[in-house]
Amino acid sequence: MSEEMMIRCCAPTMACLKTGNMFNCAFETQGQMTDDLRRLNQRLGHKGLRILPLRWRNGKALLYLYRPKMLERDLRDPLARRLLSECGYACEDANACLIRLISRLRTEEDFPHEVGLFLGYPPADVKGFMHRKDSYKLSGLWKVYDDAESALRQFARCRHCTKVYLDCFSRGFTLDRLAVAR
Repeated sequence: MSEEMMIRCCAPTMACLKTGNMFNCAFETQGQMTDDLRRLNQRLGHKGLRILPLRWRNGKALLYLYRPKMLERDLRDPLARRLLSECGYACEDANACLIRLISRLRTEEDFPHEVGLFLGYPPADVKGFMHRKDSYKLSGLWKVYDDAESALRQFARCRHCTKVYLDCFSRGFTLDRLAVAR
């Protein structure tokens, strides 16, 4: 797996600006994927990061790099819990919710709309996307239905972070050095 691609797709999570990022990555085999992810988890686990395969299709894995502690915090939000409950999640803990998300991704054709809750998107915006698809205020990293000013600031932070991380990587910084401990 290309470390540059991981930085391009996940710098805000590595920098603790977001709870998680998802991206597709090609692998020759599922065994190669498992080995690569095991090595990454060993390298980045002490920084508070974890990477999981959410599904495998046609030689590509949908990967999820996330911060478990941030996910636990995000999923304790009352609106997030209510939205997940509406989608059939048992919200006793973040791991149970992740297992349900993985099941949905692997068995259903449509992408689950609640996925934004696992990426650190504001629950009000996830609710808007689920229930009022066309009435959003702006579109960036996600569709914004609530606080557009706050979202614009977050979009700018994430773009800047990715630019800085890619620049540092091009100058020889490793994933281990770029990932913020938390």
